Amino acid sequence: MTFSIVARCPTSFRLGVAVATAVPAVGSMCPFVRAGVGAVSTQSWVNPYLALDGLERLARGQSAPEALAAVMAQDDGRELRQIGMVDAMGRVAAWSGTECTPWFGHEVGDGFTVQGNMLTGPEVIAAMAAAYRASEGAPLDERLMRALEAGDAAGGDRRGRQSASLCVYSTEFYPALDVRVDEHAAPVAELRRVLEIARLQLVPFVDGMPRRGGSPGPAPAAVTAMLALPPPARPGGGGSGPA
Repeated sequence: MTFSIVARCPTSFRLGVAVATAVPAVGSMCPFVRAGVGAVSTQSWVNPYLALDGLERLARGQSAPEALAAVMAQDDGRELRQIGMVDAMGRVAAWSGTECTPWFGHEVGDGFTVQGNMLTGPEVIAAMAAAYRASEGAPLDERLMRALEAGDAAGGDRRGRQSASLCVYSTEFYPALDVRVDEHAAPVAELRRVLEIARLQLVPFVDGMPRRGGSPGPAPAAVTAMLALPPPARPGGGGSGPA
């Protein structure tokens, strides 16, 4: 019912998830990330506790393969589940239960894993992995976005399209970037539009937010001035997009 990518950037060490599906508000139920710990997408008859418990195990020092094996062993519905996990060291693990809805599968790569179920076919996963690898050197948010776009273009969810989400965490407990499209006929394309505006309007604001253990300061004058403008007058002209 969903296709996703979970990854860790080998240069910035940021962690992130991008996911799309044909149900509303996928960003509220599938992606889970803890800065400096790991990132997870839990899907296919979602069990959020697999992600929450898995991240707790990562925080205690287990690797992604160890943490995933442990949480799956405790879930009697494991054959209905699908999950991808990466830890802060870039170690990855994935699970696709035998009772996931076809087509389903996953591919584990260097510092990332892509997974999906109820897809048009294996070409979705292959396209996502290829796009992520081809974008080496780009920022993590761009690599995740390109992978999601590739999966969507290859067919994506065989039921259609409805929601998409992309989040990236850096060093703070709050996300460096979290953009979502919760109900849209073309959610991945709309997510790209929102992402471009967020880079111009949201990211500069988040960059100036307080850091744990740091001295809070005033928001940069340029950011304050920009956000005082009506959305259409800001960089990117971030007014209402197409319905």
